[in-house]
Amino acid sequence: MEKVSSILARHMKKWGVTHIFGIPGKAIVPLLLEIDTTNIEFILSKHESGAGFEAAGYSLLSNSLGVAVGTSGPGGTNLITAAAQAKAFHIPVLIITGHPSIKDVGKALGQDSTLFGTDLVEMFRPVTKFSVRIERGDQVKSYLSHALEKAFSGVKGPVHLSIPADVLTEEIEPFEMNLPESQHVVSSNYHEVIDVLNNAKRPALILGKGVHSSKAYEEVRRIAEVWGIPVMTTPGGKGTFPSKHSLSLGAYGLGGTDESEAYVEEGIDVMLVIGTKLTDMSLAGFREEHFPKRVIHFDYDQTFIGKTIDVPTLFIQGDLKRNLQLIISEMMRRGLGNDSASIRILEEERVINHDLKRNLQQLLDEMNRRGQAIDAELLGVALEQASSIEQYDQGDWLSSKTCMEVMNDVLPSESIIFGDAGSHSYYAIKYLDIKQPGTFFFDDVFGAMGYAIGYSIGAKLAAPNKKVICLTGDGCMFMHGAEVSTAVNSNAPVIFIVMNNSGLDMVDKGMKNMTGKSVGTTYSHPVDIYQFALSMGALPYKCRTAEEFKHSLQTALGYNKAVVIEVLVDPDEVPPTMRRTL
Repeated sequence: MEKVSSILARHMKKWGVTHIFGIPGKAIVPLLLEIDTTNIEFILSKHESGAGFEAAGYSLLSNSLGVAVGTSGPGGTNLITAAAQAKAFHIPVLIITGHPSIKDVGKALGQDSTLFGTDLVEMFRPVTKFSVRIERGDQVKSYLSHALEKAFSGVKGPVHLSIPADVLTEEIEPFEMNLPESQHVVSSNYHEVIDVLNNAKRPALILGKGVHSSKAYEEVRRIAEVWGIPVMTTPGGKGTFPSKHSLSLGAYGLGGTDESEAYVEEGIDVMLVIGTKLTDMSLAGFREEHFPKRVIHFDYDQTFIGKTIDVPTLFIQGDLKRNLQLIISEMMRRGLGNDSASIRILEEERVINHDLKRNLQQLLDEMNRRGQAIDAELLGVALEQASSIEQYDQGDWLSSKTCMEVMNDVLPSESIIFGDAGSHSYYAIKYLDIKQPGTFFFDDVFGAMGYAIGYSIGAKLAAPNKKVICLTGDGCMFMHGAEVSTAVNSNAPVIFIVMNNSGLDMVDKGMKNMTGKSVGTTYSHPVDIYQFALSMGALPYKCRTAEEFKHSLQTALGYNKAVVIEVLVDPDEVPPTMRRTL
C-alpha cells in the first residue's frame, strides 16, 4: 500500500515535472512533504495566481504538464484567475487544491472548500476542462486519469482536483499512469481547401495562437508560400509568422499595421483562418463591408465557427498541424509546392509594400542576371537587406515605439518574449520584429494583467538555456510585480522590461477616445519600479533615453540573474488600440 500523496508526487517525477509552483498551507502539507522527497523543486510563489501563471509558462516551454498547488479556501480562489488564463491559452495545467478533512464535511471548518463553505469544485468548473473533489482514496486513479485526458485532449487546457488532507494521507493500492499522448483528430474535408485556394483571386491568411499551441509554424509558412497568400496575425497570433517574410502584413485588429488594414480595405475574396476564434480584439476595425465571399476556418472547437463572419464557411475541424500536413501532402501529389512557388510570390499583386517590393524586384533582377537561384529563404534575406532601420527618436520622454525599435536591434532572434496585458504589448504587436516563429506569446482573449510576469518565470525554469523576456507595464507590476521576488529566489534570470507611463494607459486612452474623459486610470503617485525591483533583490535599471535602454538591455543579456529595466515612456503617446468601440 502507498499514500495518495506519495503516488501523486512519484507520478509527477515520472512525468518529467521538475518544478511545482504554489504557496503552502495546512491542507496540502502531506503533498508538499512527498514532493520534497522526489527532488522536484517546489517554487514558493508570492500569490497563488502567480503560481498558476508560473505553472502555465512552465508547461508552455516544456511542452508538458504544469502543476500548481494551493491550500483550501482563499488559496484555491486565488488560483481561479490563473486557471482562466491557462484555458484561454490552451495550456495543460494540473491545479491541486486542498480541504481540511473530508470526514469533517458538514461541521464548521476554517477555509472549508466544500458546498458548506467556498465550493472550489464548482468555482473552477467554468474556467477548467475538468474539476472534481476526490473524496476517497479509491477514486484517485480514476479521477486523475480523467483529469489528464481532459488536459491533453482536443483543445488543451487546465484541470482541477480538490483533495482533502485526510485523503492525501490515505493508503491505497499503488498504480502506474502515463501522460496521455495527443490524439491527432483529422477533418474529413481537408482536401476541399486546395480547390478553394486555387480559385481564390485575393485571399488572406489570418493566424491565431492556435498555431502556437499546435507548433504548426512550418506548415502555415508552406501554405502561404505555395499560394502566395498575404499573412496577417491576430494579437494572440503574434509570433507565429516571421515579420520580415515577403508575405507578412503584420498584425490585424488591435495593434494592427497599416499594411494589413490597407489590404483588407481593398477587398478579400477568401479568408483562410487558422487557430483563432476571431474575437473583437482580433477583428477591431473589421466591418461587414470587409467580409470575404468565403471563409476557410481551421480549429478544434466549433463553438464560434461562422458566428463572427456570417458568410459560407468551410470548417476544418481537428488538429491544425496534422490537417495542414495532409493538405501539403495532397498539394505535392498534385504537383503544387515546387521551387517555382517563391517566384510566384513576387509575381502576385498581393504584396502590399510597393516601395519595398520595388527594391526587392531590383535585387532579384540582378540575381537573375547573375544566374543565382531564387528560393523562399533567400526572399526573407533579401527583404531584410532591402528594409531600413529608422533612427531612434529623442524627446522629453522615450516613446513606446522607440522601445520596440531598441528591442529589435538588441535582442537575439531566439529570445522568448511574453507580452503582458496592456498597451505595451500592442506596441510590440505592431512594431516588434518576429525573427523566428514561436518567440512571442500574448493572450488577447482573457488578458489577466500581470500574467506574463509569472509565465516568463515558469518558462525560464522550464528552458534555462533560453533568453526569456517579460514585456510588462507599471499597472501589471502593481498587480503581480511581487513575483519578481519569485524569479530572484528561484534563480530564474528573466529580463523584465517595464514600460512605466504612470497609469493604465490602454484603458485611459480608450476611455478618452470613446467618451471624451477618463476616470480612475492614472496614479497621482506613480510606482518607482527601480526601487521596487531593488527591494526584491533584482538588478534594476531606470531608462529615460533610447541609448540608456539599449545599454541596459545589452548589459542585462550578459547577466545570469533577474533584471528589471524600467523605461519611462511618454504618458501622452496614443497606443495602437483605438479601433475598439463601445
